[in-house]
Amino acid sequence: MVVIAISGLHGTGKTTQARYIAERFKLRHFSAGMIMRRMAEERGIGLDEFSRIVEEQPEIDKLIDAASITEAEKGNVVLDARLAAWMAGDKADIKILLTAPLEVRAKRIAVRDGKSFEQALKETIVREESEKRRYKELYGVDVDDCSIFDLVINTALWDEETIRKVLELLVEAYLASSEGK
Repeated sequence: MVVIAISGLHGTGKTTQARYIAERFKLRHFSAGMIMRRMAEERGIGLDEFSRIVEEQPEIDKLIDAASITEAEKGNVVLDARLAAWMAGDKADIKILLTAPLEVRAKRIAVRDGKSFEQALKETIVREESEKRRYKELYGVDVDDCSIFDLVINTALWDEETIRKVLELLVEAYLASSEGK
């Protein structure tokens, strides 16, 4: 049983890398961000507007975060969420933080979502400020604290394949060292 938590700001490559690691090691993949996107789409609104709604309805965050905890408890999963490492807690065997500068992330989001850089930048800033406040209020989590992570990677420094190889090597080493335990 293994639980891998991949956290990071929007546009750092969390979902891309989590999907790959889950597939490569035959693990389940759980993405809190995908749930948020689906909930916003169901309401016919953007993520920035949905973030404002969630500020007024903390039960939405709690519902999504409870799902992350449940998935961690089941094991054999790669959690992909801004709070993945915090929600998985001691259940996480490996905690990874992906980072990248705001401008790089906004460019990636603009391409991914088919919107202008300016719109992606504005929405990302609003969404991340909202989340930072909410997570501090709801859980006492300081999302700027990197001390709980086993590995921190700036995804702007290397291409997707290089990051994939680093993560794969880390997971392989962990699994090899845990086999005898």
